[in-house]
Amino acid sequence: MRRVVVTGLGPVSSIGTGVTAFGAALRAGRSGISRISSFDPSGFPHRNGGEVRDFDPAAWLHRLPPERWGRSSQFAAAAARLAADDAKLDLDTVDRGRAHAVIGTTSGESVVVEAFTARLVEAGFDAVPAQLVEQLPAGRLAHAVSEELGLRGESLTLATACSASNYAIGYAYDLLVTGEADVVFAGGADSVCRWAHAGFYRLGALTESACSPFDRDRSGILTGEGGAVLALETREHAEARGAHIYAEVLGYGLNCDANHPVAPDRDSIAECIRIAHRNAGVTPDQVDYICAHGTGTPANDLVEAQAVLEVFGPKPPPMSSIKSMIGHTMGAASGFGAIASALAIDQGFLPPTINWSHPDPQLADIDPVPNVARPATVRLVQNNGFAFGGNNAIVLLGAAR
Repeated sequence: MRRVVVTGLGPVSSIGTGVTAFGAALRAGRSGISRISSFDPSGFPHRNGGEVRDFDPAAWLHRLPPERWGRSSQFAAAAARLAADDAKLDLDTVDRGRAHAVIGTTSGESVVVEAFTARLVEAGFDAVPAQLVEQLPAGRLAHAVSEELGLRGESLTLATACSASNYAIGYAYDLLVTGEADVVFAGGADSVCRWAHAGFYRLGALTESACSPFDRDRSGILTGEGGAVLALETREHAEARGAHIYAEVLGYGLNCDANHPVAPDRDSIAECIRIAHRNAGVTPDQVDYICAHGTGTPANDLVEAQAVLEVFGPKPPPMSSIKSMIGHTMGAASGFGAIASALAIDQGFLPPTINWSHPDPQLADIDPVPNVARPATVRLVQNNGFAFGGNNAIVLLGAAR
């Protein structure tokens, strides 16, 4: 079987765009949370989010005309362009028929949906501009990547909610190990929008000002946005061109709780971890760090920790949540986790969980890497992604062997 490696990282986030800025912010424990500005949040008691401020798609896109694409597609295409540039991948030398785009999302073009609905309610269908209709389909997220980079392989958008980027990475892994692809751009994208903010608030899952995963007093998520794309290649393809290898994708695991639309299931998550370990050919004692789903809700963090303890025993590896810095970026979340995991391996540090103040007695065996990044030799990372509907997806990344 072919081996799959990570050669390029493309983050577009509230704490930095590009691998250098994003990596420095992770190390510094920088918060990307601020008052929401993309819509008027004054009617909400909670008004903060992780927005990508001053995003100018024209600064990153070489081929796409930004005015023809929605914000989430712009995020996906810009992140893919950054990943290609970071990989130093000359696409003119690549067999474009063997280069694919797989992008995960929760809400697709949520900002476009809201604009479409507002025009429709205000004045009827005749008032909806054709440009909005063109931008509406969620499948355009992957198409934007394919068009921006000139790819001719599969162009696939996966809507498996907040674990979608890990689904995308797993799909990319299969394309590469089976010989169907040489290069795949995989990750996710989503945008901050009013309806998601309102929905999470009505669910009681939205915190007021700061997300505090694994803290005793944690009270919920903050919605975030951005694009997170990784350039994945077969090892042979990467080595033939002398590429820098951040990490190797060792395998993944998928399953579904099939139990409750929003409540996570400990046993199912624990089984997903075991599936991922078996697929990657690793054992729990080999895992050096867990990049947690870590939403900051009381239920998610407790159930995720319980599942980890069930598999790893009373002394699991350190387990932090970057959502404390960038918010919950929905379909992009585990893509950002995968980028953070690759940087942890390549640069030798553990990203912190910021906003952590009070130990939770129920999580006494969990080390959340509180508030300050930690130097560490990281050989193997487990990147967790869980979603409404019970969609669980876990990816294992290891140091290049």
